[in-house]
Amino acid sequence: MHAPTSSFRPPRFIPALEGMRALAALGVLTTHVAFQTRSVDGSVMGAIWGRLDLAVALFFALSGFLLWRPHADAARGGRPAPGVRRYLRHRAVRILPAYVVVVVVVLALVPAARGANATAWFANLTLLQVYVPYTLVAGLTQMWSLAVEVSFYAALPLLAWFLVRLRGSRARWRVPVMLVVAVVSLGWAFVAHRLPLADGVSGTLWLPGYLPWFLAGTILAEVAVSDSGGHGLGGRLRRLSARRVPMAVVAVVVYAVACTPVAGPSGLAAVSAPQFAVKTALGALLGWTLLAPLVLAPGHHRFLASATMQTLGRWSYAIFIWHLAVLAVVFPLVGFALFGGTMWSVWLVTVVVTVGVSAASYGLVEEPARRAMRDRERRGRDRGGDSTTVASAATATSAGSVTHQSNPV
Repeated sequence: MHAPTSSFRPPRFIPALEGMRALAALGVLTTHVAFQTRSVDGSVMGAIWGRLDLAVALFFALSGFLLWRPHADAARGGRPAPGVRRYLRHRAVRILPAYVVVVVVVLALVPAARGANATAWFANLTLLQVYVPYTLVAGLTQMWSLAVEVSFYAALPLLAWFLVRLRGSRARWRVPVMLVVAVVSLGWAFVAHRLPLADGVSGTLWLPGYLPWFLAGTILAEVAVSDSGGHGLGGRLRRLSARRVPMAVVAVVVYAVACTPVAGPSGLAAVSAPQFAVKTALGALLGWTLLAPLVLAPGHHRFLASATMQTLGRWSYAIFIWHLAVLAVVFPLVGFALFGGTMWSVWLVTVVVTVGVSAASYGLVEEPARRAMRDRERRGRDRGGDSTTVASAATATSAGSVTHQSNPV
């Protein structure tokens, strides 16, 4: 495998990222199956299953990379950065149609969630459940991370504005600034634990606590489009990060450490501020080690780029938002009580049903919504709309195949 050179630029569409997104979605599904079958039981394997919640770190890093790449490129003389209005419109169309369907189905039909009050309905439909007490309801508890993701969507234009002067020869300072922000953010749990919040609200579920996971992706975007492929620390980091074997070894070590008490307990047990900081740092490192070789040395990842993984990657958002609702149905379907049964039998049925439901969600809701948006924008261009704004839209937020690589968690 050839190390990247100073002229290297990652392609606009990286198939391996689609496959990695599929693995992340299945990782989230697996950790929830393990928890609900009592397989997160304090054993070594239980710790491994429980710590698959770090798949969320991978999702966040993916979003950071894909959504920030246009800004990193623009800072170095590439195509113009995306327009804010179009960027936000694409984000809304990407996540909201399917999300609203899931929320309505779960709150109306899933027995454990049917008694939700108007406040819970409002908080979940507006993705405010991490700020409103006791509104993370059964079948939708995983959506806390989607609420954090939406917060990042809103913050990204502000970050771009903050760094707008670091362009051209000054672009080399963008990574150090992001590293400082990431390190400072590791202390958020110490602040959150002291906030005068209402019962049922945890400040650790807010964006500042997870900024390092997103910034792992934004820093990767900066490195990927920089001219640091030659000499110096930046060049060495880039060449090392492009090598699959060293990064795989580091990823295994990082994950092993994350499975120990130093990163806190798995499941719903309380996590101390130091443990939260360690887990967040390890999640950022894991995101980097798993994504950097795919971005900096694309074209050598046949499994992730396979047709099956590409399809699952396109459905990954639906897999994420539907799997807990499916899991609520699977237990009575296979004759097991909640927190009973065997993990692999429940996992297999959950995967099969979730993939089927996700395919339908993608085909009936997600893709038609994107197609309608593309048609509307095309009609706007035909009427003499602002073609410059359209042409400068971010690769990660455009319609078509690249849009699949900007799925939220």
